[in-house]
Parts: sequence; C-alpha cells; structure tokens
Amino acid sequence: MSAEPDVIRKCTWPVCLVGLFVTGILSLDCSLLDVHLRRVTWQNLSLLSRMSKSFPIECLRESKAFELPQEILSHTQPLTRDIKEAFYEMSRQAFHIFIQDTFKSTWEEKHLRQVQFGLDQQLQYLEQCLEEEEEENEDMREMAEDEWTQSGAPVPQLSNLELRRYFNRIDRFLKDKKYSHCAWEIVRVEIRRCFYFFHKFTALLRRK
Repeated sequence: MSAEPDVIRKCTWPVCLVGLFVTGILSLDCSLLDVHLRRVTWQNLSLLSRMSKSFPIECLRESKAFELPQEILSHTQPLTRDIKEAFYEMSRQAFHIFIQDTFKSTWEEKHLRQVQFGLDQQLQYLEQCLEEEEEENEDMREMAEDEWTQSGAPVPQLSNLELRRYFNRIDRFLKDKKYSHCAWEIVRVEIRRCFYFFHKFTALLRRK
C-alpha cells in the first residue's frame, strides 16, 4: 500500500483527536469491514450535506459533469477485493481533496474535520484488511475469476485508474476555478454523490 496516507495522518493528528469524540472506533476486525464502511460512508454523506446550509443558486452556471466511472454507477457485482480496493482508492483521493487548506469560511469546519477523520479511519481499516487478505488468501481472486470464466460471464472489475482520473478532474476543476466558493460547493455535492454510490457497494460486501 502507498505510504502517502501515513504521512498525511501525521500532519493531521490533531484532527483525529477532535474526531475521536464524535466517531467511535471499531476494533480492526476485518469481518466487520462492511459494517464500518457502511457506517462511515453514511456519516460522511450526512456531514457533507450539513457542511453548507444550501447550494448557492449563483453557482449553478458553473456546474460540471465529472463523469463518475460507469462501473460505480451501474452497481454491478464485482469481486469482493475489487470493491475493497476501489473503496481504498476513493477514500485516499477524497482525503486528498478535503485536506487542502483552501476552504471558504462559510463551511462548517467541525463537519469538515469529522469528514477528514472518517476518511482517515477508513484508510487505516482498509489498509489492514487488504494486507491481511493478500497474505492469507493469495489464491482467492484467481478462484473467483475462474468461477466467473466458467460461467461464461465477463468478470466485472472496478478500475482504480478510472477513479483516479475522476478525482483528478475534480482537483483540476478546483485549481482552474482558483478554489472559489462556488467550486468548493460543486465539489462538495459531487463527492457526496460519489459517497452515495459507494454506500450501495457495502451491501455487496455483506452478501459475499
């Protein structure tokens, strides 16, 4: 796994201390991963809704289609590890967006800090579970792919590359708009939409 989140976490430890009073920490039991992801993703959805009182009408003319990957929108049933890796990539990229020190004062800072903490906690959990899975079940992915192949159905996959491109478009939009208030409001609504579709994937993890 990338060391980047660890470096970022050291810089945001005070943020984590604030979040501890709001977000309960589950023990890192990977059998409860779907519960944790569902809880934190829903919490972040709610926080993003409360960060701003309402979407400014004057920002509508600046709205942009960021093109969330079709695999996310279709809500198909990809392999379990693909879902976990996609959650990891989404959490890492969203964390990067929300730690930028360019926010407007109109946002509720306490909600922003809680979103940062929730994503950071999610990254820690996913890192551990993906590493454990890689060590203990190296052949599981091949077996699952063989089952899909024998059934004659294509193996559905979630592309982390497409997710990175999606978040790069969001990041570039913020830079092009010089991190304006409208740009951040548009991004807040877009990432909330992204979280909504990822929240649906937690049901697939529960059924695996």
